[in-house]
Amino acid sequence: MEMTETRSGAADNTRAAPSAIADVKDAMSGFLSEFNQFQDDMKVKFHKQEERIAMLNTKMTTHSRPALSAQIDQAAPHKKALASYLRNGDDDALRGLEIERKGMSTAVNAEGGYLVDPQTAETIQSVLRSSASLRAVANIVQVESSSFDVLIDTTDTGAGWADEVTDTTETGTPQIERISIALHELSAMPKASQRLLDDAAFDIEGWLAGRIADKFARAEADAFINGDGSGRPSGVLNGFVMPNDGWSWGTLGYVVTGTAGDFDAANPADAIVDLVYALGAQYRANATFVMNSKTAGAVRKMKDADGRFLWADGLAAGEPARLMGYPVLIAEDMPDIAVDSTAIAFGDFRAGYTIAERPELRVLRDPFSAKPHVLFYATKRVGGAVSDYAAIKLMKFGQA
Repeated sequence: MEMTETRSGAADNTRAAPSAIADVKDAMSGFLSEFNQFQDDMKVKFHKQEERIAMLNTKMTTHSRPALSAQIDQAAPHKKALASYLRNGDDDALRGLEIERKGMSTAVNAEGGYLVDPQTAETIQSVLRSSASLRAVANIVQVESSSFDVLIDTTDTGAGWADEVTDTTETGTPQIERISIALHELSAMPKASQRLLDDAAFDIEGWLAGRIADKFARAEADAFINGDGSGRPSGVLNGFVMPNDGWSWGTLGYVVTGTAGDFDAANPADAIVDLVYALGAQYRANATFVMNSKTAGAVRKMKDADGRFLWADGLAAGEPARLMGYPVLIAEDMPDIAVDSTAIAFGDFRAGYTIAERPELRVLRDPFSAKPHVLFYATKRVGGAVSDYAAIKLMKFGQA
């Protein structure tokens, strides 16, 4: 009996095994089916997410591009309209057009000409700033009026010491000098043939900027040195000069070389040293020598008592030469060495000379006065004058 029951139980277990395996297979099949469905759902969601990101990127690009384009091409309508005006005289597009950019209005002013676009104006200003004139070292201010006033305190306010029991005494009152710099009209009139203007490959804006900049640079450079203040700036050499030992406000002090029309034969470098130390210590830190090429050719041969040259050429590109450690500006409008000429100036020109100008530049097209050529009458307003008489000293090639 026991043996029979044992065999019967084994048979039951054998029959139950295939059923358990089938259940496991069904479970695995269901799991794999659900897993595949999960993967499909994730792929769909991922695809939708990619589409959403792409759509957001498209919207962001669409919204951002006009702003950037407007910022970059802000003056494009005026530039196009101005080019049309310069080429064929068509000013319809310019009329009523007003664009503000970089603090400069490009509105139309028909009576005084049309304001050039900021890019062309900046090209001209860049040339002027890099030209060999006092503009490179002077103080430059932009104004909206017809003049600019500089206030200078020419006296010391005074100071005093006091303790707990001594009354404080009244100190000196400063004396204020007002220097008014009038703005004058600077003009240039380049011309071009109409056939050249009709050529689409001709860069009218670049050509005009180059011609105007060249004329303005040469006129300014001369005026800032030799201008008499009548219809143009008052130059550094315009005005009264006196020996530095007796210098007073309103004049420029000078030192002498001791030889008429030349440096001293025995000790030529002494005059250079005297000129440097004639300038106050508060100005020497930012001082610059100004002279023309002929004078520079004579000065650069000088040596000190130990045989070392006073002149040192700049080591890097664009770096100015130095004389006794101070930079040298070569300004060809300075006078040559001659009897009693003031051929060398030394000073802090950023403190001593101020250039005032209006930011706009106007151009008026004239196709009638020089047929078959077209004239372009360009104007700007600029003025200049000595603003601190203590900041600049001169060298006079004479005996007294």
